[in-house]
Amino acid sequence: MAKGIEIREAHFPGRAPIDAYGNGGFRFADMSHRGSILCMPSGIHGWDKDESTPLMLADLQRVLDEAGDIEVLLVGTGKEIRPLSADIKAALRERNIRSDPMSTGAAVRTFNVMLAESRAVAAALIAV
Repeated sequence: MAKGIEIREAHFPGRAPIDAYGNGGFRFADMSHRGSILCMPSGIHGWDKDESTPLMLADLQRVLDEAGDIEVLLVGTGKEIRPLSADIKAALRERNIRSDPMSTGAAVRTFNVMLAESRAVAAALIAV
């Protein structure tokens, strides 16, 4: 018997370059996602974050949980570059993760290059 619509957490279980961004979302792996995303070693995850609120350490918990597989975190902060707070930088540094905040467009382009080079890269991308 049909249960109806099942809502699940957005997750693509692989690593894929970002084919396009804009209009509030991203295209990758012949799919599209509306909203922000975390591109992690475990896959691409939907991320409940937008430009209207400051980035907090708790927003990056998944990054901290997968820190052993990440050397560089690219943070696409939206249309404008916004610096990371001292507590975020310290938590990432403690886990030997270099961080680089930039506009989302620049982060997408850099992520794609580093992914193609098989680097241990992750990206937190706020939709624009």
